[in-house]
Amino acid sequence: MGLNSKHQKTLNAIFENPVKSNISWNDIENMLIALGAEVSEGAGSRVIVVLNGIRAVFHRPHPEKEADKGAVKSVRRFLAEAGVTNDDL
Repeated sequence: MGLNSKHQKTLNAIFENPVKSNISWNDIENMLIALGAEVSEGAGSRVIVVLNGIRAVFHRPHPEKEADKGAVKSVRRFLAEAGVTNDDL
């Protein structure tokens, strides 16, 4: 995994409790790519992410740039299903 300090900070924020709602979606996408995920555009604001054989579809937030708590929980669940936890790093 090629996580730099910014990617690591984003990963830490995703797994923090209580769930944060001020994480930049762009930072989340960049972290996913650094983890080796394939990220592609879907219809509308959908983003298709495949990591370690696990596929998820997320909605890119708009007009705001930060993910809400529900989106952060979804990314957290996706990462866990793909075998990525904050404890591993």
